[in-house]
Amino acid sequence: MDLKNKLLLENKKNFNICVIGAGHVGLVVSAGLAKLGHKVVCVDNNRKKIVLLKRLSLTFFEPGLESLVREGVKRGRLYFSYNLAEGIKNSEVIFIAVGTPPKEDGSVDLTSIENVCRVIARNLNSYKVIIEKSTVPVHTGEKVKETISRYKKKKNVSFDVVSNPEFLREGSAVYDFFNPSRIVLGVESQRAERILRAIYKNLKTTLLVTDINTAELIKHACNSFLATKLSFINAISRICDLAGANVERVAEGMGLDPRIGRDFLKAGVGFGGFCLPKDIDAFIHLSEKLGYNFSLLKEVKKINQEQKSYFVEKIKECLWVLKDKRIAVFGLSFKPGTDDMRFSPSIDIIESLVKEKALLFLYDPQSIGEAKRVFSGLATKKIKFFKEPYSAVKGCDCLCLLTEWEEFNRLNFKKIKSLMRYSLIADGRNFLDKEKLEKLGFKYIGIGR
Repeated sequence: MDLKNKLLLENKKNFNICVIGAGHVGLVVSAGLAKLGHKVVCVDNNRKKIVLLKRLSLTFFEPGLESLVREGVKRGRLYFSYNLAEGIKNSEVIFIAVGTPPKEDGSVDLTSIENVCRVIARNLNSYKVIIEKSTVPVHTGEKVKETISRYKKKKNVSFDVVSNPEFLREGSAVYDFFNPSRIVLGVESQRAERILRAIYKNLKTTLLVTDINTAELIKHACNSFLATKLSFINAISRICDLAGANVERVAEGMGLDPRIGRDFLKAGVGFGGFCLPKDIDAFIHLSEKLGYNFSLLKEVKKINQEQKSYFVEKIKECLWVLKDKRIAVFGLSFKPGTDDMRFSPSIDIIESLVKEKALLFLYDPQSIGEAKRVFSGLATKKIKFFKEPYSAVKGCDCLCLLTEWEEFNRLNFKKIKSLMRYSLIADGRNFLDKEKLEKLGFKYIGIGR
């Protein structure tokens, strides 16, 4: 690249950007960057998904995302395509946001990353900044650079690789994009750093610049620490049940210490979602590969798994025999504000209840469609799905709440009690008003309460 073109690129206000991957991360990033004024093409090899997006039909639920996508398309800043080669050639900056699913041994499957790198290499026609947005293990940036260098057709064309981990929480991803707690840039050149600073210049936050390996480790370290806090308070909840103490007040007392903080000290049936479980496994595997036995994270994973079994045992203790008991389950997604059920605690809990031959009646504000797919292999006669909550609890012996959707707090529990055969509530998230429910005549089961 000659000096004139180099300066033009580094001094641009808005960039031509290609985002590869139209999933939970890629689509939010695409729409967010378009809102910041950049021209963005979001590319995915799933043609059906792209056809739907061109019709402004999203394939998953995320609050505020649909209107953001519509705005980007209307203003001519956001486009969708399955032509990856064209997207690469016409862009100056490329974000890689493809899936990195776990393998059976806990390591990360980087096949999609490598495939994308090879396509980038074949279509590299000018200097580009190539950004890892997917969550990847340390040293992936080195492999990205190595792969593109190995397969690129035009040997004289240069590029930079950047690690820019995402910290988007499902259910508040749009808010998080525009109000980031920090932006981490793992760079190998000042040129790439200046371009990334220009892309994000309108987002007011701390910008941390590191080397690529450090940036890659930051994401895994963050998620692993958050998971550790969750498993710690869940272990405390077990002690509280044994001691007759209240885990909510214990967490409150801990959270008042500024060195600890209140976030992620919420006892319940355990964490789920695509990030924390996957990233813990990946970090354990990576650590062992590097020569360190991360036994702490192994225990975090074990506690999280045991919490689901513990919850089922508490229900069984109250109902004695679960066979043919009618149990309503409210909340199937791994957290409120999303229809995502990947690694959701509800899956293991429902499968355990089915093994006990209970009859299950499922309701969730957003994820019923996904739940039908997830549980399609189970005994369908044991599971029924409902579009509204009151029909689901009719004649039930127990109501389980596994996701803290705010609408569940607004339910008419007096009506629910009248509909149930036995008024037992198993609150797997400790978010309902225990005293209020007990005054209405419910038997209440919480976690460590």
